[in-house]
Amino acid sequence: AWADDVRRFRKMFKYPVSTELVVIVGNHDIGFHYEMTTYKVNRFEKVFNFTSGKLITRRGINFVLVNSVAMEGDGCAVCRASEAKLVALSHQLNCSQQKPNHSSKRCGDVEKLPASEPILLQHYPLYRKSDVECSGEDSAPPEEKNVPFKEKYDVLSQEASQKLIWWFHPRLILSGHTHSACEVLHAGKIPEISVPSFSWRNRNNPSFIMGSVTPTDFSLQKCFLPYESRVFTIYCAAGALLVILILAHFQLLTPPFCFAQRLISKHKA
Repeated sequence: AWADDVRRFRKMFKYPVSTELVVIVGNHDIGFHYEMTTYKVNRFEKVFNFTSGKLITRRGINFVLVNSVAMEGDGCAVCRASEAKLVALSHQLNCSQQKPNHSSKRCGDVEKLPASEPILLQHYPLYRKSDVECSGEDSAPPEEKNVPFKEKYDVLSQEASQKLIWWFHPRLILSGHTHSACEVLHAGKIPEISVPSFSWRNRNNPSFIMGSVTPTDFSLQKCFLPYESRVFTIYCAAGALLVILILAHFQLLTPPFCFAQRLISKHKA
């Protein structure tokens, strides 16, 4: 089943060699925390070259990949290893952002990175009570917005969320999982954008985000796919028209048309 999923993914998301693909692990890849095993994590890491706490730096921009499923906080083996990597990376990033004349002794032997504040990429959103503050045509339906989120299932726990903010002081957080769009501010200044589902299976109006990022700024734009309902309507209309054309071609619609023509002629007379 896993091999089939990988083949399907690669078929759906084909990309040229010149394009770098970064895949973030989620609960559909390794299960929820109670289902997560070292085997599943290693299997995903091997195929997609993903490691929690991995840093990707491009043109002076730092992206931090987070295995949010492993942010349970219960001390499991995968969780301990993941958090240890994140802590080490946060130390390296924080040291890199210090000015040379104010650098602490703890940063003396640390390999310096670009001083840009990082962008976090993760599956689970940081903690929020619900989607009640979310807006937009691709946000959650009104009847779902007031439903409280369950920590460690719908969103990260408050403790795990605070850890990530303390460790990295990110300038942007990109997440998913809820299948609905949401934009929130953490600590009054850190934006998080929950990207809605890309699949018609989960919503009628899927979308994706395109962005332009520099070491100090970013600009994001949401792009919508066609509404599934509209696509089905077009298919049904096209199918009905095709049936009419076929029937007309074989003169199977002649009697009704002649009957209508006779009625019109009789009315004129």
